[in-house]
Amino acid sequence: MRVGVLALQGDWEAHLAALRSAAIPAEPVRTAAAIDRVGALVLPGGESTAMLRLMADEGLAERIAGRVRSGMPVLATCAGVILLAVSVEPRQPSLGLLDVDVVRNAYGRQVRSTVAMVDVNGALGDPQSMEAVFIRAPRIVRTGVDVDVLGRHVGDPVLVRSGRIVAATFHPELSADRRVHALFRGLLEDSDA
Repeated sequence: MRVGVLALQGDWEAHLAALRSAAIPAEPVRTAAAIDRVGALVLPGGESTAMLRLMADEGLAERIAGRVRSGMPVLATCAGVILLAVSVEPRQPSLGLLDVDVVRNAYGRQVRSTVAMVDVNGALGDPQSMEAVFIRAPRIVRTGVDVDVLGRHVGDPVLVRSGRIVAATFHPELSADRRVHALFRGLLEDSDA
């Protein structure tokens, strides 16, 4: 199954490289037609309001929402989590596909970006921690009943899964640990079955 990486804004190229290093075929997508050609999607970090503006011309928000509701696997990181959340503070539009509430830039401005260890549960295997790169990261302040928390940082959920959506408030594509990508690959394999 080919994976599309939304390539409108943000460091989507790092996602392509990380997916390919995890043996997941991937390509950049920028149009509704390109999204229709892929079987799964990565929503990268970047600036969520800029992404929403860039998505508007092509009707990408509606196309993505329809594909995700029909079962397309998604990996969302940082701003991608904001795009999927049902509620965002400060208030802004979102796709409302992941039952979480988030606060944008909750950990501080760019100068507060950091690399930290995240505690992960058994779904990601051993070791029970992983390196995570946080860049102006959102904070998940509420998770719905169908959202499994797979990783925490200082008590906050930072890695979650709900159905065919995996969402990380950090940037797994910027570390050498590919367990988040392996988890995503599992969703792709389940889709092929």
